[in-house]
Amino acid sequence: MKVEVYRDFACSWSRLSVRRFDRAVEMVGGGDIELVHRPYQLNPDLDPDAAPRPLLDVMAGIFGSREQAESMLGNMARLGAGEGAEYQFDRALAVSTFTAHRLMWLALRDYPNRIQNALADAIYDAYFRDGRNIADPAELTAVAESVGMDGGTVRAFLASDEGADEVRAQVAAARADGVTSVPTFVFPNGEVLRGASETEAIAEALSRARG
Repeated sequence: MKVEVYRDFACSWSRLSVRRFDRAVEMVGGGDIELVHRPYQLNPDLDPDAAPRPLLDVMAGIFGSREQAESMLGNMARLGAGEGAEYQFDRALAVSTFTAHRLMWLALRDYPNRIQNALADAIYDAYFRDGRNIADPAELTAVAESVGMDGGTVRAFLASDEGADEVRAQVAAARADGVTSVPTFVFPNGEVLRGASETEAIAEALSRARG
């Protein structure tokens, strides 16, 4: 059974919800369940070649002050710590996620589902925990190699434009289909969970989808 999740690597709730999904799969004994990651961009206008900025500076502009941003993100870090998702927001760099989505597209096309899922986890860790620039092809190649992808193939792929049109088309199709927030889980029976759902709610949706 395949479940699709639309998410963005810049979304802390997307990362936490993937962790919750994994736990929900364990709750329902779902060894046959595959999570397929689909791209979505919260900030599609951000240039992939733009210089990285400290995430705290960007969030301070959104929340109105650095103190408010630190308070909000601190709450998220504490919540994540209780669910196995480490956030180090003082290290995080705000960058375009487009190139990372292209890499995920390659993983889905050329590798088993488990590799795409491992890559998603590794990119989230690189972004939220390690403060790495996930728009940098060299950084992404190292992350890909860490989950078993071929470095030479990844390096050549990221140096090209391959997959770019496909990723843009998938993002546009998601918006056209009504995906307006991340994460959004789409189950094979047509049920949709939008936003940060609790583990139990995801497990119940999985059980309904399995019939």
